[in-house]
Amino acid sequence: MIEELLPRTVVVVEAYGDDGADAPLYPEEAALLTRAVPKRRREFAAVRSCARRAMRKLGVPARPVLPGERGAPVWPDGLTGSMTHCEGYCAAALVRAADLASLGIDAETHGPLPEGVLASVSLPEEAARIGRLSAERPAVHWDRLLFSAKESVYKAWFPLTGEWLDFHEADIDLFTDPGERTRGGFRAALLVPGPRVGDRRLDHFDGRWTAEGGLVATAVAVPHG
Repeated sequence: MIEELLPRTVVVVEAYGDDGADAPLYPEEAALLTRAVPKRRREFAAVRSCARRAMRKLGVPARPVLPGERGAPVWPDGLTGSMTHCEGYCAAALVRAADLASLGIDAETHGPLPEGVLASVSLPEEAARIGRLSAERPAVHWDRLLFSAKESVYKAWFPLTGEWLDFHEADIDLFTDPGERTRGGFRAALLVPGPRVGDRRLDHFDGRWTAEGGLVATAVAVPHG
C-alpha cells in the first residue's frame, strides 16, 4: 500500500495482522520493553521485523533499530527510512541515503478523528478545506488523512533538522488525483524556516496518500536536488 506512494528506489516491507509480532528482538531492543504491555511489544517487534527485511533487500546486514532523539529510529550508516504502525498494520520504508535526503511514512485506521482532535492539530485554513472536502467526497475521512499527512511531514522533517515541528507549523493542502476518489497527493507549506538540502532551503514538502482496506496511508519523499 505504501510502496506505491514512494519512488522506486525505496524498499517498503508491510505486515498485516499478527505477522511478525513474535519476531525475535535484539537484546538492546528487548531492554526497552521491560515495562511494555503485550500490545506494545507486538507492535514493536512487528515493525522492526519489517525494517530488518527491508535492510536485507537493500543488501545491508540486519541490525537493531533503536530510538534516538525524540524517538526517531536510528538507521545503519548509508540508509534513511521511516516506520509506522496502527491497529492490524505496520510498515518500514528504507532507502539509500544517496538516493533520497529523507522520507516519512504514516498509516492510520480509516475513521474519523476523536472529537476535538482536528481543532487541536489543524490551522483554520486547513479545517475549512477539510470541511469542504468532507462534504464533496465523504468516502474519505479527510480529518484522519490530514493527521496522517502531518505525521509523515514531521517524520521527513526531523532527520533533516533535529528539531520539533508543531502541527501548526505546516499548512497541508490535500487533493485527489484526476479520476480518483481515494488516492491523491498533498503539499505541506512550511510556516517556519525549512531545512537546507544541498544548495537550497526547502519551503514545502510534497507527499502522496491513499485510502484503502480500512486504512489511510501517507508518504513524503525528499529528494536531494
